[in-house]
Amino acid sequence: MTKIVSVHSFRGGTGKSNLIANLGAVLARQGQRVGIVDTDIQSPGIHIIFGLDEEKINRSLNDYLWGRCAIKEAIYDVSNVLKAENETGMADGSLYLIPSSIKANEISRILREGYDVSRLNEGFEDFIRYLKLDYLLIDTHPGLNEETLLSIAISDILVVIMRPDRQDFQGTAVTVDVARKLQVSQMLLVVNKVLPAFDFDSLQKQIETLYNTPVAGIVPLSEEIVQLASSDIFCLRHCDRPFSQTVKKIAAHICSNQEEVIIGGDVYTIDRPTGISC
Repeated sequence: MTKIVSVHSFRGGTGKSNLIANLGAVLARQGQRVGIVDTDIQSPGIHIIFGLDEEKINRSLNDYLWGRCAIKEAIYDVSNVLKAENETGMADGSLYLIPSSIKANEISRILREGYDVSRLNEGFEDFIRYLKLDYLLIDTHPGLNEETLLSIAISDILVVIMRPDRQDFQGTAVTVDVARKLQVSQMLLVVNKVLPAFDFDSLQKQIETLYNTPVAGIVPLSEEIVQLASSDIFCLRHCDRPFSQTVKKIAAHICSNQEEVIIGGDVYTIDRPTGISC
């Protein structure tokens, strides 16, 4: 059964798209069939990380939403990024991307006219069926709007990304509250761009206490990530770095097998983490 994972942040600039690209690649390297949809239609960009040339994007999510094509025509196989430099064959898994258009006139039309959000949900379902996906990762638009609420509502797992910043703390509180009202099955927090000087254990305890939500990973601020400038999948090139190790930890949380146990008459959900390697 497909797991739908929405990755969201209340504010922009949290490194959401970069984290999703790396997370998708790590999952696919484990032999999973992974699909990614860029629903950040107002400010798309995840296709750049996969090396997908804008001029070669003939169809996008925008075309599907406006009835110009079927969803399968907007899917791009980006599994080539999974190939390690010292490998001659391809990895066992597959990675697919539905990008949003980067064209100014397409973006302005979305802002001006909007689109039928229910069609977006149909597209997710068709994408899953067409390629028999194990995981569907949804790159959401920052903040809360109609399509974001839809993505959150249909998710098996909601991953909320934040930075150790007061504005992010406040915005994350709003997101967590909304997710609970939408009865999301599982919610995980990820703290990104944390200075190495921070006490990570103390920060994790503070955030888990504040939001009553588990922290799947604290991602250290990395100069190497900045230097890469969204030109590649970091985890596949630098498997041993702290960033890569944290992404694998987050992937293990997502892959975990949940089991309900009864303790003292109360029902608890226990995660059985799955090992993730390079």
